[in-house]
Formats: sequence, C-alpha cells, structure tokens
Amino acid sequence: MPAWVWAITLVVILGLLAFDFFFHVRKAHEPTLKEAAWWSAFYVGIAIVFGLVLLAVGDHHLGIEYFSGYILEKALSVDNLFVFLVIISSFAVPRKDQQKVLLFGIVFALIMRSLFIFAGMALIDHFTWAFYLFGLILLLTAGKLLAPEDEDHDDSNNLVIRLAKRFLRTTDHYDGDKLFTVENGKRVLTPMLLVMVAIGGTDILFALDSIPAIYAVTTNVYIVFAATAFSLMGLRQLYFLIDGLLDRLVYLKYGLAIILGFIGVKLVLEALHTNQVGFINGGEPVHVYTFDPAHSLIVIIAVLTLTVIASLVSPKGKVMTAVRSVERNAHSYLHTEYHGDEGEREEYFQKMVASVEKLAAFDAARQPQIEQMMEETGATLAVQKAEKLHAQATGN
Repeated sequence: MPAWVWAITLVVILGLLAFDFFFHVRKAHEPTLKEAAWWSAFYVGIAIVFGLVLLAVGDHHLGIEYFSGYILEKALSVDNLFVFLVIISSFAVPRKDQQKVLLFGIVFALIMRSLFIFAGMALIDHFTWAFYLFGLILLLTAGKLLAPEDEDHDDSNNLVIRLAKRFLRTTDHYDGDKLFTVENGKRVLTPMLLVMVAIGGTDILFALDSIPAIYAVTTNVYIVFAATAFSLMGLRQLYFLIDGLLDRLVYLKYGLAIILGFIGVKLVLEALHTNQVGFINGGEPVHVYTFDPAHSLIVIIAVLTLTVIASLVSPKGKVMTAVRSVERNAHSYLHTEYHGDEGEREEYFQKMVASVEKLAAFDAARQPQIEQMMEETGATLAVQKAEKLHAQATGN
C-alpha cells in the first residue's frame, strides 16, 4: 500500500480514539444501553464501509481477506472480554470508571498488536519455517481453549501485578478515576492503574494468539493492521452492550477452537505447498490441498453463527450466566482490599449469597450440571474462601 494510504488510515484510527476519549471517557459515566448500541453500530459500520471500499476500488481478494480477518479478530476480541470482565470485577472498579479502563486496554492492545504484526511480517520474510510455527501456535491455542479452566488461576493477580505491588508504591484505595494519588505525603499508584496494567498484561498474551491467526488469512501487512485495528474499535461500547449476554455464549470457546484449529491446519498446508525447509520433502513443495480466502471466510462465518445461536438458545447458557455471577461476586468480595468500607464489602458478599440462591432455584435435574460448572469454573472454591473470610470478619 502507498504511504499516503497508511497515513490516512492511521489518522482515522487515532482520530477515532481521541474522539472516544474526549467525548465519552474523559467524563466518568456509565453508558446507557442505547448509547452503547448506537456507538457499537457506528464502529461496526465504519469497519464494513472500509471493507466495501476495498472491494470496490482495490483487489477483490483483499476485500475478502479483510472481512475474514476482521470477523476473526472481532470474535477473538469478544472472547477477550470474558477476561476483562473478571479482572474488572476482581478489582471492584466502579461502573462509571470502567470505560477508562477499557479504552486503555484497547489502546494498549493496538500498540502491542501493531508491534507483533510487524515482527510477524519480518519473521515470515526471513524464515521459511514461520508458517509451520504459526500453525503450531494456533493448534496449541485451539487445544488450550478446550482444556478445563484452572480453578486457582487469578487474572487480576498475574506476574506483572505482583511485580508492580512489590517494587512500586501502590495503594488499595481508589481516588476517583485517577491513576496516581497522594497517601501519607507520598505519590502512589491507585488500583485504577493496576487494573490497567493487569489488562495490558493479558493483552500481550492475546496478541500472541491473534496475530498468527490473522496471518493465516492474509500476509498483506496493511490488511492485517486494518482488520486488527477496526476489530478493536468499539470494543468498549460492545462490553457494555453485551455485558449481560457474555456468559450466555457458552459455546463460543468451542467455536473459536474449531476456527483456530481450521486456520492452524490451513497454515500448515500452505507451508507444505510452498515448502522450502530442507528436512521436509527434500526442501521441495508438497502437493497438498489449500484453502482460498473465500473458503476461510465461509468457515469463520458459519462456525461463529452456529455457536452463537446454539449458545443463546441453550438452557446451559442460563445456568452458566448464574454460575459466572456467583464466581464474579465471590472474587469481588475476596479482593476486599479494593473496597472503600465494610458496608461495600458486605454488599458484595450479599450479592454472592443472592447469586447462590438463584442457582438453588433451578430445578433438581439441573443441579448436577450446576455443581459440575461450579467446580470447572472455580466458583465452588471461590465461594468457600469468601464464606470463610466473611465468618472471620463477622465472628460468625
């Protein structure tokens, strides 16, 4: 792509981010459902218009590759929102301040993924075995999505957060949406900055999965960048729009596993088709079937459509929504250091108790399934810890 096309694209993206900050995020508030829906549609509309322009004035294959990459990255971004939701709940971030945290996450993700995009391109250009490596990463990621969740895993207390708390001056108390505050005459980091660091740390891991995936769709670095950037735009609004529906997407991870597995296989087949690695077929190409961009787009759309519909109509989704509510409220109570007073802590405990009671209201036939989900998500252990902590705090 000519330099002027890159320049216009960057100006548009930076302009949208600046607009988001100054007109929506700078003044802390909780967006209404109507506001979230309108701006989500606006950003999706911009992404679609961009793709249609590519189809109209550019190469036909570039348009197909862009839409394949955009839909793939958007789906992966929605999956990332699950982790963001857990982190924000664990840090007990006030609802009106969550927009600022999410916008930081989007900006950090865009920066990190841009670095990974160009690093990935350099790897592809200089090493013929890069596609084999990318394919392996995607196949491993697909397997990881299907693996049971780690009950003891805490995204809000990752290595970056532990290092920050150990070597930097931090406080457990919020000061509005400020990143720094003064405590005992010293300038310290607030939990608002720590939650941003936690989200930024997880974004690095997400980039390691998403960049190999989109390079399986297209090797055009401009299309990779544009699809990645536009998929991240509007993610903040989407968070508030589907907040209550996130837990209903119980089959999304299986759909993503199928898609990433398919793309991983696609990458390996393409690597074999253009093989130059000496120990494989004597360094000669292997005549295997490869998928064209249109096939990839059809598979991505079909799998995502089926998994989303299956999730929304499945009774399991309703159960999972209730289980996740228990888990998040328990984690919010366990991280009591971020609460303002005892009343706020007690409020989170009572929310957890109410969520547990909702689970008990399901019919008896669902109870074995509920117990299994509670164990798999770590909610059972979190509730036990919360009840023990509450008993110690109240003397009951």
